[in-house]
Amino acid sequence: MTWWAEQTARRGRLRPPLLYVATDVGTGPVVILVHGIASSSVTFDELVPLLKKNHRVIAVDILGFGESPAPEGCEYRLEDHVEALAATIRSLRLREPFILVGHSLGSLISTRYAAINHDRAFRPSPVSRLVLVGPPVYLAPSEIGNVRVRARVTAYLRACDFLRSNKDFTLANAAIMSRLLPKGIFEITEKTWTPFIKSMEHCIESQTVVSDIASLSVPVDVIYGALDAFIAVGSMTVIERMRHVTMHRVEANDHIIRKRLARVLARVIDTPTPRPAAPTL
Repeated sequence: MTWWAEQTARRGRLRPPLLYVATDVGTGPVVILVHGIASSSVTFDELVPLLKKNHRVIAVDILGFGESPAPEGCEYRLEDHVEALAATIRSLRLREPFILVGHSLGSLISTRYAAINHDRAFRPSPVSRLVLVGPPVYLAPSEIGNVRVRARVTAYLRACDFLRSNKDFTLANAAIMSRLLPKGIFEITEKTWTPFIKSMEHCIESQTVVSDIASLSVPVDVIYGALDAFIAVGSMTVIERMRHVTMHRVEANDHIIRKRLARVLARVIDTPTPRPAAPTL
């Protein structure tokens, strides 16, 4: 291989892969939907019909899941997910700021994307509003003062470690759960095992979501189900106190975007965006 061919191949390997755009419907202000771990864009099936009359709705499959690529050797760090999302958004050549909606792990990816782009000097943020659905906010236990909250978050992190360390157990139980849910909502298979365990370790167990939210000036809405088993009680208090964050609790809803939560989510997205607030430090 010539020097030029080697350099071209190297640049190709370094270029972030484009995510699969599963949905691109409607006209109007753009809303981009980013699903969570062990899932796909099917996550938003109840939401898309409520938005497409007034918005251009774009849903992607995140790196390693759904129909998106799973690059060989990828560590599925938050940076890997964000770079792939950023490359995909650039490829859409959007001309106006958009509303970015993330569910579960997708909320961590979306928040990091918004924070990185918000930091760029002399360039307006491409994100006009950030909407986080069921964000798994797990601070490091050493950073949590409340003893009960610290114990809950510690238990969640230990559960994550257990799932990663016990492949047969996790795959068997995931297969049972996936049969009880719509196809694509929750799937952990041999194909997605590596993206699953590495995304969990590098993005959920070790995360930057609180500092990322604090760095933003765009409005942030957090929507979560009262029955969401993936939210540790008291874990979101730190973001509730931020001036630019609005919390929305949906009764009788779990972690999945069901009809009730989808209606609340659509209503939040359709509400005119308030004026930006100063970042909360």
